[in-house]
Amino acid sequence: MTDTELVIPPSGNAPVTRVPVRADTSVGRVRSALTSRAASLVALVIGVLWTIPTAGIFIQSFRPKTGQDSAGWWHGGPFTLDFYRQLTTGLHGNNASSLLPYITNSLAIVIPAAIIPMAVAAMAAYALVWIDFKGRDWIFVAIFALQVVPLQVAAVPLLRFVVSGWHVGSTTIVPTLGLAGTVGAVWLAHACFALPLAVFLMHNFMSEIPKDILEAARIDGASHGQIFRTVMLPLLRPALAAFGIFQFLWVWNDLFVGSVMSGGSDTISPITVKINNLIGATSGAGGEVLPAAAFISIVVPLIVFLSLQRFFVRGLLAGSVKG
Repeated sequence: MTDTELVIPPSGNAPVTRVPVRADTSVGRVRSALTSRAASLVALVIGVLWTIPTAGIFIQSFRPKTGQDSAGWWHGGPFTLDFYRQLTTGLHGNNASSLLPYITNSLAIVIPAAIIPMAVAAMAAYALVWIDFKGRDWIFVAIFALQVVPLQVAAVPLLRFVVSGWHVGSTTIVPTLGLAGTVGAVWLAHACFALPLAVFLMHNFMSEIPKDILEAARIDGASHGQIFRTVMLPLLRPALAAFGIFQFLWVWNDLFVGSVMSGGSDTISPITVKINNLIGATSGAGGEVLPAAAFISIVVPLIVFLSLQRFFVRGLLAGSVKG
């Protein structure tokens, strides 16, 4: 049978590793099926079908309201930049501000909301993998099981914890955090909801790191903290980058948590909440501005994804092949 090669992306300045994969193995058969002409054609068709609605919304964002209402997007013009001007300089006629402050709000939310679970999950995964203590397997199972808890259900007790604390009768058993109406409440919510998946991913990645590396560091007298900082974090970089991109996109596109935890305050509401409010706007600014608003909102995540794409691919493939 013909052999193929499985390419492992480099880490840092290390060279590309090519692992021979026999075509008569399960990995070889899967690779051959996914790289065949039929699979490429199916992927191309799916890509085109997925892009058509996006292209339609993009064209509609440049058409005036009369053009949007009179014919489908495939009919083309007339075109205008009025909606983009309105959404960046302020909507005329209804005293609504532009989307730019809400983009700033989203950045103030999404960056800490991505960093916090990454940092906590990396340390928790290290403890669950490399520190031997009683009940660690059950703790990992419990964390993994938390992924099935619906976000909408967990938001209610979390909001109560942030706003009013927990009470039994007239006795306060868990005091409030005092974060009501602040951006800290949104950070906490996103971090809590992301931690189960983050710990699960970091745990699986870290468990594939050879134990000999840690034993060598321990022989040299390194503590767990030193091992985590100097050995684990550099090795975890691809996994952290991949999860960070996922978390950035999830938080940026979130509407539910942003609307619930912000309490409707314009000073901390993300851009998704503002765009959602445009649906019910009046005085000439309604649904016709939504296509332009959607494309303004994707500029930042698109830049982030394109800038970190190579780290994203490395993180997805890291740990997929054992050497």
